[in-house]
Amino acid sequence: MASARSLHLEHSITVGAPADTVYQVLADATDWPQLFRPTVHVEQLESTGSSERLQIWALANDTVKTWTSRRTLDPAARHITFQQEVSAPPVASMGGEWRAVATASGTTELTLTHDFTAVDDDAESLDWIRRATDSNSETELANIKAVAESWPQRDELIFSFADSIMIDGPLAKAYGFLYEAGDWPKRLPHVDRLDLREDTDGIQRMSMDTRAANGSVHTTESIRVCFPGDARIVYKQLVMPPLLTAHVGEWRLTEEGDGVRVTSAHTLGVNATAVPRVLGADATVASARAYLQKAIGGNSAKTLALTKAFAENRDV
Repeated sequence: MASARSLHLEHSITVGAPADTVYQVLADATDWPQLFRPTVHVEQLESTGSSERLQIWALANDTVKTWTSRRTLDPAARHITFQQEVSAPPVASMGGEWRAVATASGTTELTLTHDFTAVDDDAESLDWIRRATDSNSETELANIKAVAESWPQRDELIFSFADSIMIDGPLAKAYGFLYEAGDWPKRLPHVDRLDLREDTDGIQRMSMDTRAANGSVHTTESIRVCFPGDARIVYKQLVMPPLLTAHVGEWRLTEEGDGVRVTSAHTLGVNATAVPRVLGADATVASARAYLQKAIGGNSAKTLALTKAFAENRDV
């Protein structure tokens, strides 16, 4: 029997930042959802220093796929190799390498390679994988360039916060309220419309209209990955309002004593160039952070309060 065809792709970009900084961006894969548009969520399953095992959820040709990969990290050479252990069809196998090479001018030549095969060596599947890999690689390289070149401002531009509430009710009922987001327009006064698709168990695609206190309506599109066994739902917002470059979050439920703590956590990236245009000429990144936390945290607080009311009402 003839062996399956293996295709090789290589993409590169020049980054105006030191190679050590570029490698640092590459090395912490758990940060990728807030940095790279195609990456929805990353779970580190194990780590032994120079090697780690990851489960990744990411968009491929606008479809969410998940797979597990083994990465080998070489900080001295600034190389990272990866090999998918369990691939998502139509991918049969996928591996590759990141290489960050310092130049004499102080910039970095960043190269990403992929080698892959398709299930049943199908030609159409190979083309689908090639198109998805080309698109994601170009997007990721551009994202890495932008992040590395703004690295000194990273701590100012990316910030996290969380709110929580205690519930005197069953964890399963509280989780169900958050999981059944398709019912939110009937349950949450600030949600005008919500379209929910779950083509794959545990992976939800959501389009939602929320109404602010001033009457304005804001539309968001998100992907949610649900972990009912761990009582968690993580999500990534796909379409950003002008003030944001990223919004990832998590609903987390934990039993504490006789009650349940429900936590809503957010990580946001501020679009510094949009701050004066949206908030006024005198606005700063700090004032944008305060504005975003109040607006986004306010909606989360409403949802937390209604989750509590729902879970504690045993007749509902």
